[in-house]
Amino acid sequence: MKPATDLRTKQYLMLAVIVAVGGAWLAIGASPGDGNGGGAAEGGGDIVATTTTVVSAATTVVSAATSVSVPEAPTTTELDLVGDEEVPDDCKIATRTLRTGDTGASVLCLQKALIRENRLAGVASGTFDGPTRTAVIALQTEKSLFVDGEVGRESALVLGIWPDEQLNVVRTPPPAPGAKDSMGFPLSSVASTGADAPPLPPNSGEGRRLVYERAGQRVWAVDKDGTIIRSWLVSGSQYNNELAGAHKVYSKSEVTTAWNGKANLPLMVRWLKTQIGAIGFHQIPMKRSDGSLYQTEEELGTRLSGGCQRQAKEDAEFMWKFAKIGTPVVVI
Repeated sequence: MKPATDLRTKQYLMLAVIVAVGGAWLAIGASPGDGNGGGAAEGGGDIVATTTTVVSAATTVVSAATSVSVPEAPTTTELDLVGDEEVPDDCKIATRTLRTGDTGASVLCLQKALIRENRLAGVASGTFDGPTRTAVIALQTEKSLFVDGEVGRESALVLGIWPDEQLNVVRTPPPAPGAKDSMGFPLSSVASTGADAPPLPPNSGEGRRLVYERAGQRVWAVDKDGTIIRSWLVSGSQYNNELAGAHKVYSKSEVTTAWNGKANLPLMVRWLKTQIGAIGFHQIPMKRSDGSLYQTEEELGTRLSGGCQRQAKEDAEFMWKFAKIGTPVVVI
């Protein structure tokens, strides 16, 4: 199995190229860290068109002012492999991405799923080898996924070996009618404040900042003294194209358009550039054809977007006021 540090090194080297050339390595359909980026299948793609008028054109992807230790993606659990009986048939993988050369329980789980679907011959070995990659490519081609021979969220979902994401989502009780956060902004049905909010993740920076935890689909707005002003659920990307690390808010638009032109995205707060546009926080998108919403507020906390983080109306209005240009955004 490749050491976890290889993934971090790869991501940081690629990020350095972004800063140098002013572009981005991310795109829907090509997302490092999950080889199955794919294209946004739904109209509210949530990646903003590059032609959008913005409040500020100044862009800084990495925030030097925020000291952050970003946890590594989970790695596969090693086993002393004595055959494929050590992993149950209903297993789930324990890592975000599996690729050629990886070994361990997650690879064993993958191979058993491929064998079960008659996509791989022989006995599961626990090593991601050439035949395993060939079987993965065939699966991705047949299911119209991004074809790269690596197994991430989309391929694992098709095979039924992706863990239940809702296990990581903490849902707080709806606030009392008229409840407000410490800045005086009304709370949405998925928001909480102060001691009622879930605790901040470890190693999530210091000072006034925004923290976005992808696994839990949750955002925190933190004051300069570390107090949680507000925390709420969002609907983030289906494709794992939200880059972990320290970023900054670099522009805002009261209303903008999704990359495919089919949705309006109110109160956009951008923190990451991609090859086809920008990723940021915004209100639940509206179809340009009839003004209807792409999802309900009750669905917040599930991954539904093509890249951005969708928010309830009250949370988007708070974010718009709180997130000034240059505000650190820590993505875990």
